[in-house]
Amino acid sequence: MSKLIVIGEALIDFVPDEKGLELKSVGGFKRVAGGAVANVAGACARFDQKSVLLTKVANDAFGEYLVDCFIENNIDISNVVYTSDYDTSLAFVSLKEDGNRDFKFYRRTAADLQFSEDDVKDDICQPNDIVHFCSVDLVDSPMKMAHKKLIKQAIDHSSFVCFDPNLRFSLWDDLDKLKSTVNEFMTFADIIKISDEELSFITGYEKVEEALDHIFKDRCKLFIYTKGKDGASLYTKDGRVFEVAGNKVDVVDTTGAGDSFIGAFIACLLNDNVTDLNNIADDKLSHYLDVANKYAACTTCRQGALGAMATMDEFEEFCKEL
Repeated sequence: MSKLIVIGEALIDFVPDEKGLELKSVGGFKRVAGGAVANVAGACARFDQKSVLLTKVANDAFGEYLVDCFIENNIDISNVVYTSDYDTSLAFVSLKEDGNRDFKFYRRTAADLQFSEDDVKDDICQPNDIVHFCSVDLVDSPMKMAHKKLIKQAIDHSSFVCFDPNLRFSLWDDLDKLKSTVNEFMTFADIIKISDEELSFITGYEKVEEALDHIFKDRCKLFIYTKGKDGASLYTKDGRVFEVAGNKVDVVDTTGAGDSFIGAFIACLLNDNVTDLNNIADDKLSHYLDVANKYAACTTCRQGALGAMATMDEFEEFCKEL
């Protein structure tokens, strides 16, 4: 059975006890497990698909908490490495009234950035597996080189590569380096997901239709363009376009919404044992987009990230109420 393999950051999100305050004014926080790729793995696992996490965590209380959460969420931790020399990454979050966020990261001694090429097993990728990553851990570090090794192995072993840049500007001293790094890694991806807030920075184009040639110029076969409350679009390399409208929900927290979207989309591909991204039927692609969009909307109705991912029973009930 094919599986999802994610590589990248694992961290603790401290989410505020109340919305509508600047970060400096928040008096209390709740600890929750986070990290974009871990969230994607957790969402995919909710759909009963095998999800494997590649990262490094600290031998500290926060690292222990993260691993416990991964196990509780059915994420395969057999490729999680431990270190006593570095710390678990932390992110403090403030929420606006509409559920959108501001972040302050503490990552100068981040354990996940020390995951190296030597930590990537030579036989982890198999045909039709899906390797997923984001840009947070693509700063110059051992982890960046581990990404390159895993991606090369994925391509060599006929696995699919999925990239969600998931931009976090505050983590980069040089935004030009961020842009060039994202565009470099986009050339390796079979599936790319970009939000409407990221499109212009990454591609240089304001309109998605103008950016398609740039996005599809290399390996990309499926491009997902998310628009928050306005829904999402899916573009294929052969020119097909699929649209899904937004869902009206009472937003509590948008943390992890994009991660749950791509996690659900990947789960649909794995569930149908897709072996050729160029030859997926229209009704299938439309269904995958709809499921992902609804699952992301469901996630925004809860606080937190990994722990906010709905079970299948909860998701089915949510869809009925829509």
